[in-house]
Amino acid sequence: MTEDYLLKKTGTTTVGIVCKDGVILAADRKMTLGGQIVSNKKFEKVFAINEDIAITIAGLVSDVQLLTKLIKAQIKLDELKKGKKIKVKEAANMLANLVYSNIRKFSTIPGVTGFLLGGKDAEGLHLYELGMDGSLTKCDDYVADGSGMLFALGVLEANYKEDVTVEEGLKLAVKAVSASMQRDTASGAGMDVISITKEGIRKVFSKQLDTKLVA
Repeated sequence: MTEDYLLKKTGTTTVGIVCKDGVILAADRKMTLGGQIVSNKKFEKVFAINEDIAITIAGLVSDVQLLTKLIKAQIKLDELKKGKKIKVKEAANMLANLVYSNIRKFSTIPGVTGFLLGGKDAEGLHLYELGMDGSLTKCDDYVADGSGMLFALGVLEANYKEDVTVEEGLKLAVKAVSASMQRDTASGAGMDVISITKEGIRKVFSKQLDTKLVA
């Protein structure tokens, strides 16, 4: 693994919205090298980790990828041992513990990561924010993370309303991430949005931006 790979960061704007009939997770696609050079324009940062739980990612790519693999494995082991599906809160706590340990281990490169985790279980639909220090916060309305979070939060604060539907949440998420992509240099290139409802996890929006000029 080269030093260049270790230093890759996603930059990122990620958004989570609690709707009356589901949860929306969204993120841009740009990956930067040291926050200065665009190294990947098609890096998807929101995806399902099993049939009931999905996450968004931000931070140092190598650490994010490792923690994602570990949480997937831990969830499978827990479900095999107990013989039943894991609760969303339990999965969030597992990931928070991994993040807590990761940021505090000795390393020449700080393992800074940021996750939003959404899911469904027998108790309902849930959204959690996991801070880079391993903190865990349950979200009742909306949340944003990453380098472009301030721009996204401004849009969410001004436009979010109680009892928003998944369809309305999708439009709001696209608007919030789009606003960040206009002003945050580390966010952009495209966007992905998924919905989590009682019916399951589904990608509801996916767009790659073409920035090439044609004479």
